[in-house]
Amino acid sequence: MSIIKTTQITKVYNPDKVPVRALRGVDLSIEQGEFTAIVGPSGSGKTTLLNIIGGLDRPSSGDVSIAGQDISQLTDNELIDFRKDNIGFVFQSYNLIPVLTALENVEFVMLLQKRPLAERRARAEELLEAVGLKDKLHKRPSELSGGQQQRVAVARALASKPAFVLADEPTANLDSSSTAQLLDIMAELNQKEGITFIFSTHDQRVIDRAQRVVTLVDGHIDHDQDRRTQPQ
Repeated sequence: MSIIKTTQITKVYNPDKVPVRALRGVDLSIEQGEFTAIVGPSGSGKTTLLNIIGGLDRPSSGDVSIAGQDISQLTDNELIDFRKDNIGFVFQSYNLIPVLTALENVEFVMLLQKRPLAERRARAEELLEAVGLKDKLHKRPSELSGGQQQRVAVARALASKPAFVLADEPTANLDSSSTAQLLDIMAELNQKEGITFIFSTHDQRVIDRAQRVVTLVDGHIDHDQDRRTQPQ
């Protein structure tokens, strides 16, 4: 069963003024455990598609099903709760809370889920160890490098045990060494734990590591390459 399925998704900005057609009938199905990159030139609709899949934006028409739930029909408050429990996000700008430590940033989503303190603390510590930051638990974002902050963001994205993780240009602000480390961590989580990652990216380093590459051009899927099915 697909954990993500979009059917004839369109998105038109400024429909009553000068309409901008960001998406033009996108059909996309993603299975559990994929490591997929959504690519394309600027303005192709990558981030718009990611935002719609993540429930951060709504389509102008079409349906979006996440883990069997049609999120197109949810109210705004229902959508907030659904995102909190089902979708992990990694953003280009990290979006960590500056006054919280790495441990507290990872715990935060579980606090919103009203999980017990002991459970929150144990899972946050486990995740930060998994991303190589066991010795940075009590450091605030300003005390961490860009690569370390992005690893905290990955740990935070996984804290709620989401159905999948959406990563919007996660390596854009990282140097080559930090990018390689981050991709190694994500690939290991994907392979060992079956965590699904969907990237929106321009970064060839991410594209080279992806198992599937979906190319958007002018708001529609121009090419869909599944490298897992190709002979080595």
